[in-house]
Amino acid sequence: MSTPRLQLTNITKRYPAVVANSGVSLTVQPGESHAVLGENGAGKSTLMKIIYGSVKPDEGSVLFNGQAAHIRNPQEARALGISMVFQHFSLFDTLTVAENVWLGLDKSLKLAEVTQRITAKASEYGLDIDPSRPVHTLSVGEMQRVEIIRALLTNPKLLILDEPTSVLTPQAVEKLFVVLKQLVSEGCSILYISHKLHEIRELCTACTVLRGGKVTGVCNPAEETNASLSRLMIGAEPPALQHRAVQTGATVLEVKALNLAREDQFGVDLEDVNLQVRAGEVVGIAGVSGNGQRELLYALSGEDTRAAPAMVQVFGQAAGRFGPGRRRALGVHFVPEERLGRGAVPTLGLAHNLMLTRTDAIGASGWINVKALQTQAAGIIDRFKVKAGGPNAAAKSLSGGNLQKFIVGREIDANPKLLIVSQPTWGVDVGAAAQIRGEILALRDAGCAVLVVSEELDELFEICDRLHVIAKGRLSPSIPRAEASVAQIGEWMSGLWDAPQGGAAPGTEAQHAQA
Repeated sequence: MSTPRLQLTNITKRYPAVVANSGVSLTVQPGESHAVLGENGAGKSTLMKIIYGSVKPDEGSVLFNGQAAHIRNPQEARALGISMVFQHFSLFDTLTVAENVWLGLDKSLKLAEVTQRITAKASEYGLDIDPSRPVHTLSVGEMQRVEIIRALLTNPKLLILDEPTSVLTPQAVEKLFVVLKQLVSEGCSILYISHKLHEIRELCTACTVLRGGKVTGVCNPAEETNASLSRLMIGAEPPALQHRAVQTGATVLEVKALNLAREDQFGVDLEDVNLQVRAGEVVGIAGVSGNGQRELLYALSGEDTRAAPAMVQVFGQAAGRFGPGRRRALGVHFVPEERLGRGAVPTLGLAHNLMLTRTDAIGASGWINVKALQTQAAGIIDRFKVKAGGPNAAAKSLSGGNLQKFIVGREIDANPKLLIVSQPTWGVDVGAAAQIRGEILALRDAGCAVLVVSEELDELFEICDRLHVIAKGRLSPSIPRAEASVAQIGEWMSGLWDAPQGGAAPGTEAQHAQA
């Protein structure tokens, strides 16, 4: 037997409201892809942060390549050969991509050399990114690419990946897996956290399951099914979605010839975007991150009010210049892709975070009914099974998946007439994802109009009635989900939906053949 690359023994980490890890032991061999599986709040991210030196354990020991390791910070971890891609990114918004990457590398390197290495690595792995762009101009998917490239540039012996594919397209995931399998063949060990069970089964040869901060099982995921992995993780299989055909109603949202110039040099111009969402349907927008999703969502939510009034219509009202408050008064609710900072104020409790989009508990005199807020928050926590230290728990104290459940729950609980959701199940476990998707379909069945922007094609195919694709600021025609294929949507992501001269649009012949 070779010396284990990593050996954790009886790791325990306590916080005031919860024991995140309780006596966790885990062994990773050289050249092994090892999954860590568990529902939201099971303690996975805390355990990874302990290995990476950003959290100190209360008890237990860490051996790296057979030597006792007391890793005090991420810099020491990187010096040992441990790199990590975080689910919540550790990037400085005001710095460029190259400057962010440079911070984690050997200081003897010049910035120009780092820039060159980023470009080469990005090209090699199909994770294209402009090294000169400030991070605050990047989409969530582009930020994730930066984190992955930064980790790969350190030539790690142990690479920790926390939900690395949550905002990557299927094509990008395939390319990443080629890279990861190559790293494993060269002796690099991988610790892989993902809620996408098919990914774990494809990539990993070992799996440690956590539930409630404790190890509840070890298995070879290649020998398991999605159903058996779900049972190990959450004690049951997620319920099957009921997707019934319903009669659509009146047009709730109509976008007409929306043209918007980018607000900064790294943004994307929106060009002639046309879109309709009717009552009682879910419309999905697919696309590679950074192709205009953010600009479109800002224009629809009221964060960007530069559009001509008639370009964005809600129930026939010209709303292009309405801010978020006036749109909410019309019944429009919105879930942004960024949980912390946009979807929730990190330091505020969950109850007070309700006031970002809910005004029920604010009286006519302007006084806040704190008890009513707490009751509302407690109801959302219970309905959406959010693991939190109560309605006053700070948003930043929740795991990413649990905060996502709360934010989605906050907007669904408001009984919207139009719900616009970006990345609804990002970083959420299979049970919670099934619940969120079920709640979206229940809203639709009750007559709500729903627009979902997601980079998970499986999710869009599961819950949508019609699909669009956004590419380079242009929106494709819609296609009924039943007529669409993953291959066709993937092709459209490159903007290839316009009919060639004298020919049919991509995928049209196949659709007629199916018909």
